[in-house]
Amino acid sequence: MNAASSSDSVRDGGQVTGGRRRVVVASAVALVIVALAAICGVTGYKYWNDRKSEQARTQVVPAAQRTVEAMFTYNFKTVDAELPKAADNLTGSFRDDYLKLIREAIAPGAKEKELNVQATTQASGVVSAESAHAVVLLYLNQVTTSKDAPQANISTSRVKVSLDKDGGHWLVSAVTPI
Repeated sequence: MNAASSSDSVRDGGQVTGGRRRVVVASAVALVIVALAAICGVTGYKYWNDRKSEQARTQVVPAAQRTVEAMFTYNFKTVDAELPKAADNLTGSFRDDYLKLIREAIAPGAKEKELNVQATTQASGVVSAESAHAVVLLYLNQVTTSKDAPQANISTSRVKVSLDKDGGHWLVSAVTPI
């Protein structure tokens, strides 16, 4: 086989011909396909992540409101039964700290002073939300009555509520007064 008859030969000052041209074209096409697949993958992931974040935004506010209201609402006659139920919607160490606070301070004080407290959310907003973690701001009103002050005393507060998703449920991991 001579150099002039080869389809893989180089002619006319270094131009690629025949089989080599097909290899170059196939490589370029493969590179474009890989680039498009990567772009589609990144775009798809961002879309999925954005949908999960938006879904979190709609779920966390009611979860935060329900849990925080339950944490701060109690009747002195039933405080031992009411407040521990709220702990079911709290995470690990925060749950343990909350239960300890109930046993050591809140329940004894509520019984001694015959406190009745009703907490309600007046306003709320999402500070940040991801697929498994969110932060919500709640504006609370607490109406308190006691044996020493039978007329209702209203107090307001703002709390930052951190939530983590666990097994499909949003659990409160921290409540911070601000």
